[in-house]
Amino acid sequence: MGSLTMPKLLVVDFSQDKLTPGSSAWTAAYVDIRRALEEHGCFMALFDKVSPELDKAIFSAADELFDLPTETKIKNINEKPYHGYVGQMSIVPLHEGLGIDYATTLHGAQNFTHLMWPSGNDSFCESSMSFARIVAELDRAVIRMLFESYGLEKYHCDSHIDSTTYLLRFLRYRTPNVGETTMAFPSHTDKSFITILHQNQVSGLEIRARDGQWIAVEFPPSSFVVMAGDACKAWSNDRVLSPNHRVTMDKNGKETRYTVALFSFLSKNIEVPEELVDDEHPLLFKPFVHVDLLNFYATDHGRRSQNILKDFCGV
Repeated sequence: MGSLTMPKLLVVDFSQDKLTPGSSAWTAAYVDIRRALEEHGCFMALFDKVSPELDKAIFSAADELFDLPTETKIKNINEKPYHGYVGQMSIVPLHEGLGIDYATTLHGAQNFTHLMWPSGNDSFCESSMSFARIVAELDRAVIRMLFESYGLEKYHCDSHIDSTTYLLRFLRYRTPNVGETTMAFPSHTDKSFITILHQNQVSGLEIRARDGQWIAVEFPPSSFVVMAGDACKAWSNDRVLSPNHRVTMDKNGKETRYTVALFSFLSKNIEVPEELVDDEHPLLFKPFVHVDLLNFYATDHGRRSQNILKDFCGV
């Protein structure tokens, strides 16, 4: 299992105005971020663009969403695996999740809102879209830093950002009943390129670093965990870690845990840039379509795989 430790994740303050591209603070930050993504697969971002009002609104939106009847929630269907409703599952009884695809677009936000509230819910639509758009700014800054840290030309980065779409997922973890498992979500890696997690005050996230240690993550106020997914690991030719992570609830806890997660996906082929292939780092992965990775993971073979990228797109 590996014992739980409290090593500190790297904390990068994106709130400050001096973190502008080209500045010395920017360069120092991207060196740290690259190291953190290679060693832990994640870091903590302090990001104050989500105002206290929006922060409050997004968690009250989550409350309102999960209060809907199950027959409404299960209408959240998407042909892309793990994009729609997940819940009422005996293997993860404490967990429930819903997803808004193309969450940074008015179309995406309105479609989802209308599905859940046919008579309309403007405040939910507005809060979720505003939140997704602001957190997507953080995603783009991280992508720029990661690409720059590897010396990849600007065109790589711009074309990546232009072909990124976002899935916003509302995740709920209830407290366990007496005798029930505390494992709210088992160990897994994300299939996204980048995942950005924001939670209410109830902890539970644990991340496994490259050295096998499990890190219990505490979220300070205005903080977001930025985590690499399997697509980022493949793109980086195995330099970046896509970390295993899980959610464990306190058996004596009294409060529901809410997480709002923004996942980035690419609409263009994911391939290793030639700059990341050399004698020390021979090419490990073939180019692939991002949604095909999700589809593979949704098969028995994919779910059982001990090394999904090798099995899916290994050279």
